[in-house]
Amino acid sequence: MAMVSLRGLFFIITLFLGSFYGSVFMLGPVLPLMLLSPAWYRWITDRIVATWLTLPVALLELVFGVKVVITGDGFVPGERSVIIMNHRTRLDWMFLWCCLLRFSYLRLEKICLKAALKVVPGFGWAMQMASFIFIHRRWEDDRTHMTNMLQYFCHIREPVQLLLFPEGTDLTDNTRAKSDEFAERNGLPKYEFVLHPRTTGFTFIVDTLRKGNNLDAVHDITVAYPQNIPQTERHLVLGQFPREIHFHVQRYPVSSLPRSTAQLQSWCQERWAEKEQRLRDFYQAVPRAFDAPEARVPPCKSELRVTLIKAASLLYWSSFIALSCVGLWLWVPLRIFFLLMVIFFLGLQRLMGGIEMMELACHRHWNSLSSKEGRSDETEIQRCKLPSCCMSQTHLQFLLLSVVVIHVPL
Repeated sequence: MAMVSLRGLFFIITLFLGSFYGSVFMLGPVLPLMLLSPAWYRWITDRIVATWLTLPVALLELVFGVKVVITGDGFVPGERSVIIMNHRTRLDWMFLWCCLLRFSYLRLEKICLKAALKVVPGFGWAMQMASFIFIHRRWEDDRTHMTNMLQYFCHIREPVQLLLFPEGTDLTDNTRAKSDEFAERNGLPKYEFVLHPRTTGFTFIVDTLRKGNNLDAVHDITVAYPQNIPQTERHLVLGQFPREIHFHVQRYPVSSLPRSTAQLQSWCQERWAEKEQRLRDFYQAVPRAFDAPEARVPPCKSELRVTLIKAASLLYWSSFIALSCVGLWLWVPLRIFFLLMVIFFLGLQRLMGGIEMMELACHRHWNSLSSKEGRSDETEIQRCKLPSCCMSQTHLQFLLLSVVVIHVPL
């Protein structure tokens, strides 16, 4: 029987407490800014969230000795892009932060992920505040929400690097069997190292961002694990951390992408055929490595700077978690604020569907006030599919007032 690892528990608990206390004590006080300017709220919140994203990187590399190897084109720092990556494990999105810390800015990243994750206390609250795009895998519903979020990013002109897994799920025996069935029905080759991609979401995202003039490139990333593949969070709890993580990056400027939807679908499928061959070569090689030179675009941070960031992250978050625990134990106003914020997060999730939905509602409110004399169809955010009571002006004002009241204890 597998034994729980102390270092695995330390990793999970540290990340959980960091996200839980960070959502309440770091992100919570910024919420009133949403009432005045959603764009400025987004600008500040993205940078606060980015500080937490350095914590998993620091733990993986400094504490657990995970080696990160990056080859290929690299990134142009600060550019707006869609990142597509094969979904080898359920944790690929977290491991990618090791790459982005060196070659990009973590504050730019958004993730398109399952809606079930947004209800997880701590992690889910932070992802809501980060304006990640949550999907239900029902295109009729997802299309409207995705349109709202993408057009919001285009309207506030905040650069975004959106991570998308076109495969829709991680690679397992069960999902590979379903992918093989799909391949047989459609006369496609069977894959061993990847799943056949679902292209509808990818083409829609690229088209929407391109029309909104908020896309510079598509980054096609292939991730591989030579040893110890942690398929789920359970494997981390058991202490099964990867020894190495290899990323191969290919950058495609938006000008090189096909214009039509059908051609863009074919383009994505071609990238996945290349991934299958690239991964086959990778796992057959000795030693295992992508047959490519080191990243041709130099990282925007030196390795010394990355090491200092990781060390500072460990020091800061360890101190922050410890002080949060002590403060809750000793200071009554802090406990009141903590309790009110937890009630607020849970209540807003039930009432409006999450903090990002409230952010969209605030943006729509201010946008409507500033565009009474003339509104552009390209920048208008579609009406969210929320209960009618949630969209009434009176109800929105009540929610905004509740944010202010919650912050009175501080």
